Amino acid sequence: MKKKISLILLSLIVLFTIYPHIAINAYAVNVLPFTSSLDYSRQDNWLYDGAYPENSVDVFIVAPTVDTKSESNSQITPSFKKIFRNAMNQQQAIYANTARIYAPYYRQASINVYSMEDSAARDTVMNNAYMDVSAAFRYYLEHKNNGRPLILAGFSQGADMCYRILEEYYGGSGERASYLRDNLIAVYAIGWCMTEDMILKYPQIVPATGETDTGVVVSYDCEAFGVTDTIIVPNGTKAISINPLTWSTDTAPADRSLNKGSVTQDSKTGAILSVDQGRYGAYIDPVRGTLIVTDIDVNEYPPVLSIFPEGSLHLYDNFLFFVNLQENVQKRTEAFLQKKATDNAA
Repeated sequence: MKKKISLILLSLIVLFTIYPHIAINAYAVNVLPFTSSLDYSRQDNWLYDGAYPENSVDVFIVAPTVDTKSESNSQITPSFKKIFRNAMNQQQAIYANTARIYAPYYRQASINVYSMEDSAARDTVMNNAYMDVSAAFRYYLEHKNNGRPLILAGFSQGADMCYRILEEYYGGSGERASYLRDNLIAVYAIGWCMTEDMILKYPQIVPATGETDTGVVVSYDCEAFGVTDTIIVPNGTKAISINPLTWSTDTAPADRSLNKGSVTQDSKTGAILSVDQGRYGAYIDPVRGTLIVTDIDVNEYPPVLSIFPEGSLHLYDNFLFFVNLQENVQKRTEAFLQKKATDNAA
């Protein structure tokens, strides 16, 4: 029991490193649109620039929100890069066994932006952040990809940015869009809401429906039973999700025995410190579409940030089902490569 408590505390230390517990109040701020992006020909604007080169496919990862201090967009300072790096060292571990990793620094929206009173100003901040992400992705395609199959990945704000990449680059009948769709292994856009309206407007956003389908989006956000409203899935919205324990989209409960490992990680290096098998089950809420985590004591997993209600498990989306995610990245990649080899041989 003491070991379990110490590991839980360690997880919270990891999360508080990324998301200090601050009260966030609605406020107004003057925001100007960016006139140019960061220069991604400069290596110092890349956190990861082809890490794990032994892997034959790529992952382009967009970081979650790590800035809790700025009023709008982050500035690329040494202190920002430090917390950015600590957060991303944890994210990349899901993909490191499978893919070369590319992750740009970007002037992301701070956590305070989500409480802005002015929706136009909020949109400007998000568009500013995406200007950098889009420029980084374009530079990656033109100078770094070299025809390798690709995974897109992001958590929370990073997932939002992945959807924006899909919207800008993957739609239509153009040669580049067709090539990108053919070369897409999957998109892991976890901790952001995918809706029916999104996929109707952007048919290139294809929800995952199984364990090894490719060219699809893997999406879910975790809650305890009873949550009715969050900034990720507002009340009245229905998310499209997949259960990472069964890789199905039905609402059947998945037993905790299917959970191959919830983890704690070092807050700086991302190294796995503990793996706890079979602790939490899950099912998709039939009304909200969110992923309800079962067998969990929410007191051990507080929301940390005041923008989330009690029972929101958003910050733990990756930790709770880490090993299942890690293995699925490999399985989808193997399925993609096998299909590609079959198609080429035909």
